[in-house]
Amino acid sequence: MAVDRERVAALVRELLDAIGEDPDRPGLRLTPGRVADAYAEFFSGVGQDAASPLAHTISVSRGPAPETLPSGAVMLRGIRFRSICEHHLLPFRGHAHIAYLPGEQVVGLGALPKVVDVLASRPQVQERLGEQIADTLASSLDTRGVLVVLDATHECVTMRGSQQSDSSTVTIAARGEFAEPAARAELMMLLGSPRALGADGA
Repeated sequence: MAVDRERVAALVRELLDAIGEDPDRPGLRLTPGRVADAYAEFFSGVGQDAASPLAHTISVSRGPAPETLPSGAVMLRGIRFRSICEHHLLPFRGHAHIAYLPGEQVVGLGALPKVVDVLASRPQVQERLGEQIADTLASSLDTRGVLVVLDATHECVTMRGSQQSDSSTVTIAARGEFAEPAARAELMMLLGSPRALGADGA
């Protein structure tokens, strides 16, 4: 279902009026349409199938590089994402780090950020977003284990209330073999570097 831009624009105009502003003043006249366009982008994942980017897989043994059968996890670190917190409709953004233990079939690495993007482009909470990414990968890939670590800053924390501008939230979702803490210890060590956790800028 596509975002109803016309309806969103009308509601933003009403909101501006409700906070005591004049939606017809020059600085705000185009704001309802701009917000509608932004919302169409922010919530483009509503109704989309997050598993669709994983539909095309590659056979390890019969593919282009059969001599490179992975013996351990495949990890993609530092996937930038942004989402909208469903509690206050304020943004949160950060990095996703994904690892999976491949079987005979693998997926192109470019598919993993697409899964994150579809699921992040909905009203979300970080904890559920990580669980949904893990569930999508575990159910759609030939894998023995999945690990998803999200590290994000939330504007509902940094811009309101106690305004903790330097705080970030880290969540972990694990499936299969990685559900055991000992099995994912090595991967968590790899994620311990500042670069892996996005300290170079969210």
